[in-house]
Amino acid sequence: MLPATRGGMNPAATTAHERDDVARGEPGAVAHPRWTIAATMLASSLAFIDGSVTNVALPAMGKDLGGDAATLPWIINAYLLPLSALLLLGGASGDHVGRRRMLIAGILLFALASVGCALAPDLHVLLASRTLQGIGAAILMPNSLGILGSSFAGEARGRAVGTWAAAGAIASAIGPPLGGWLIDAVGWRSIFYLNLPVAVAAILIASRYVAESEPEDKPLDWSGALLATAALGSLTWALTLWSSRHGASAASWAGLGAGVLLLLGFVWNERQRGDRAMMPLALFASRPFIGLTLLTLMLYGALGGLLVLLPYLLIVGGSYSTTQAGLALLPFAIVIGTMSRLAGRLAERIGPRWPLTIGPVVTGAGFALLVRADPQASYWTSILPGLAVIALGMAGAVAPLTTAVLSSVDDRHTGTASGFNSAVARTGGLIATALAGAVIAVPAGALAGVFHVAALVAAGFAIAAGLIAFLTLRR
Repeated sequence: MLPATRGGMNPAATTAHERDDVARGEPGAVAHPRWTIAATMLASSLAFIDGSVTNVALPAMGKDLGGDAATLPWIINAYLLPLSALLLLGGASGDHVGRRRMLIAGILLFALASVGCALAPDLHVLLASRTLQGIGAAILMPNSLGILGSSFAGEARGRAVGTWAAAGAIASAIGPPLGGWLIDAVGWRSIFYLNLPVAVAAILIASRYVAESEPEDKPLDWSGALLATAALGSLTWALTLWSSRHGASAASWAGLGAGVLLLLGFVWNERQRGDRAMMPLALFASRPFIGLTLLTLMLYGALGGLLVLLPYLLIVGGSYSTTQAGLALLPFAIVIGTMSRLAGRLAERIGPRWPLTIGPVVTGAGFALLVRADPQASYWTSILPGLAVIALGMAGAVAPLTTAVLSSVDDRHTGTASGFNSAVARTGGLIATALAGAVIAVPAGALAGVFHVAALVAAGFAIAAGLIAFLTLRR
């Protein structure tokens, strides 16, 4: 049960001094800690629910709207692309104009875009609406974490982030089976209406109970946002084209070249802007920061590929119903949901080095177990063991990683820091989804063999992520 307001006061009557204490993140200073956590959990759960449900719905969407191996990955990447490219700007905008204000704006945009997805008459409208969803998520995600980072400190921050991560896992757990049942019973369009009651609850709680942060007087880096978006868009398009056709072409090479040039332009722009950049290059003078960035890219890239390919393998290769495929992912999210809070507390006590070393290595072992995955065989012996080990490893890494990133910057820049780390995580998933077209394009009878290769590649990346944490993080 969530607590009453402190001292029985209406949140609107909170004093300016109390709001300043909250913004500085002093322990116990936040006026409504559990309501604050509830608002950020509900907001971020929108992104988690949507991602998990869409992965399960991909075959049904493709069949209804006429998507093929070249276009199906874009149903996911149309969402991930703006989410990856604009998370930094979304976090910086919260630092600039107020995190609560931007959180509510992001939720509202996400909800409206969800209605657009549900009503989409064709693939083009669906992709446009998915893009708007990604923009909304890019605003709400870093500001939900930024609010947590500035509202709590010390062990309280670890507990809050662990609770936030657990709620995201629970949302991911509920999404696939509920969405799968809705797809089978009503149709894929119904899954987007799931976002609306969550969005309404998040807006009401945030507007009433979450304190506004102190705005910064710093211009937003629009040129950096445009360059990052164009670079990721070019690279994603080129990789999707290459993977779906199982070979490079002049167009894919041109896209890769343009993406690299745009990335170099982004780096040059950020260097010119200095401290006014949305991604200050001075951050990369820190070896732990570089290590956390590489770990995030590798670990979430491996995980993103799995969450796209495994439901597709079960539905297309194993004739699972959408509901069954959703239930197949349930143990993964349950394990993360029950263990993330404990992992967050542990990381606050012993530091992030060992959790972020052991967790990814265990995750890699789980990916290696999936070389036994056979969609025609028993789920309990061929799928569940690997999935459970992956979940155990990720549970040990999710909350410590988030806490380590939030603790690496001062309170004024928690929105930017969480935005950058989330951007790197989504970029890993974006690249993995683009490459997943190589698996989606093969005939159903050959899916299992290609999936096994993808599982081994994911295992290598996850284990490498753990080694990077061991070598770069302080004892």
